Amino acid sequence: MKFRVERDVLADAVAWAARTLPSRPSLPVLAGLVLTAGDDALTLSSFDYEVSARVEVICDVEHPGTTLVSGRLLSDIAKSLPAQPVTVSVEGTRVIITCGRSSFTLPTLPVEDYPQLPAMPVSSGEIAGSLFATAVAQVAIAAGRDDTLPTLTGIRLEIDGTNLVLAATDRYRLAVRDFQWNPS
Repeated sequence: MKFRVERDVLADAVAWAARTLPSRPSLPVLAGLVLTAGDDALTLSSFDYEVSARVEVICDVEHPGTTLVSGRLLSDIAKSLPAQPVTVSVEGTRVIITCGRSSFTLPTLPVEDYPQLPAMPVSSGEIAGSLFATAVAQVAIAAGRDDTLPTLTGIRLEIDGTNLVLAATDRYRLAVRDFQWNPS
């Protein structure tokens, strides 16, 4: 596997995918990020049997392939690279990251031991990202922060035809926001 990607694109994608990595994984491979290069795109994935994250970025793929590396280590390296294009290649059981005069070699983890990521669900509709982000921000302030009552720490989404309702409460406050969306 070998690909070339812009440093900021890689750093943002790694940071996003790595944020769901467990701090104390039950299996060592669950601390890794799966990097899959192919079709002029790089897909970074993480999964710990509870939460999965997947992000795809455009890159120049010279040799397609898949590998598994330590997510935290890759995140730290990606943040510290100079603002130049990054080349990532796999040689045997090592991943070599080159950017300008910087070069890092990371051991790979056994990708065959990594659990199969769940399939992405079929899209059920569309909504403008800014509208959805604003609505979530408006109701999230009422969501509970107490982990002893986990049902109150989330936001309820209720869909009724073209109407979407978001609601959150911590037993003392209630925030509700409803708006129209485009179901498919």
